[in-house]
Amino acid sequence: MAEQDTNSNCKFQTYIEIKAPPPPPPPPPPPPPPPPPFTYDRADTTTFQLQDRIKFSFFGSRSQRRRSGDTWIISVFVILHVVAFFATMFVNDCWNNSHQDCAFKLLGRLSFQPLSENPLLGPSASTLGKMGALQHSFLTEYHQTWRLFTFPCLHAGAIHLVINLCSVVLIGVFLEKEFGQLRIGLVYILSAFFGTLVAALFVRNIPAVGASGALYGLLGAMLSVLIRNWKIYSNKFSAVASIFFVTMINFILGLLPYVDNFSNTGGFISGFLLGFVLLFSPQLRLVAQNKGGLFEYGVKDSIKLKLKQKLERPVLRSISLLIFGLILHSLTMVSNEQLTLTCLSDGNFRVFPFTNISQARIEDLCSLICS
Repeated sequence: MAEQDTNSNCKFQTYIEIKAPPPPPPPPPPPPPPPPPFTYDRADTTTFQLQDRIKFSFFGSRSQRRRSGDTWIISVFVILHVVAFFATMFVNDCWNNSHQDCAFKLLGRLSFQPLSENPLLGPSASTLGKMGALQHSFLTEYHQTWRLFTFPCLHAGAIHLVINLCSVVLIGVFLEKEFGQLRIGLVYILSAFFGTLVAALFVRNIPAVGASGALYGLLGAMLSVLIRNWKIYSNKFSAVASIFFVTMINFILGLLPYVDNFSNTGGFISGFLLGFVLLFSPQLRLVAQNKGGLFEYGVKDSIKLKLKQKLERPVLRSISLLIFGLILHSLTMVSNEQLTLTCLSDGNFRVFPFTNISQARIEDLCSLICS
């Protein structure tokens, strides 16, 4: 009987297992914030956009990262050149001094000399001499050193003025936006002065002006920036073509009368060296994250560029300053005075580029010429 009760109890035992529902899964973590746009300040990059150079206004800037009045230094130089040209034409007074034999007679006092005399639509040679052009006799006989400062301010004619100033605006305003007024102003002035010293070494017996020397300094500075940043350009060959095009136009212009090409050569060399000294950090505040205009940007490239600048900057500046100083010192030591010795017996003569020699040395040279 007891066994039956036990079996019946076992039959009616029920196991009830209540399972709680599983907890909800945890919410997914929030997405990480997007990385901030990578920006470049003045010390982070030495690159510039050539596309901005092609399209810009004269007194203003088309770039959104520029103020409207920050290209004033090139504007001042352009205005000074225009004023100097009008003053030259006013002094020329072709209408009265050439008996009305002038080109564009409607301009009256400001009319140009005949094209047979000045194909650049400008003043006469005598007027250029009055206004401060370089000429051999002015430097060697009259020692008018003040012409070294007026020479780079003058233009040979209206054609020379227009082509030169358009090139200055095209190159100069663009460089001023990227590197600032002080540095571009120094490049412009020093290149003009250096070109004048080179022109004084090869001055001829006809008046010559050299306003293009400063322009060639800007072209040389632009080329130095292009070479130093060669690897980070994406259309470097179009930039080289632009520099070559402007250079050749003004070089051909220098083959015409009254325009000095030696000053262009000196200005280009000085601008090229000064570019390595002064033009290191363009004033870019914000550029595209991946690619913008001429350049391909990235964090890795920026770090490499920064290290490259820190290593190259003192070396390039030291070398360029040394070369520029040596050339400038050599030019300033060259004298324009000459000594001509003629042998009375046979008429042979030689010209020596110095005068400060002793009487004994003169006798030695005379014996050499007459032997």
